[in-house]
Amino acid sequence: MANSNLPRRIIKETQRLLSEPAPGISASPSEDNMRYFNVMILGPTQSPYEGGVFKLELFLPEEYPMSAPKV
Repeated sequence: MANSNLPRRIIKETQRLLSEPAPGISASPSEDNMRYFNVMILGPTQSPYEGGVFKLELFLPEEYPMSAPKV
């Protein structure tokens, strides 16, 4: 995952995301662009969204973290 063009913060946050994933959420960076993530969220149990699978594309802009990610 070493990419010298990325800020150290993005590298550390990505490593933490992969090593400590949130329950029901998976996110993985693209091999071509480490600022681009494929995200999948499973609908929580006992909610109207139970059984649902929600796929998102997330992009960290150059100005991140001063600018919010794009979904």
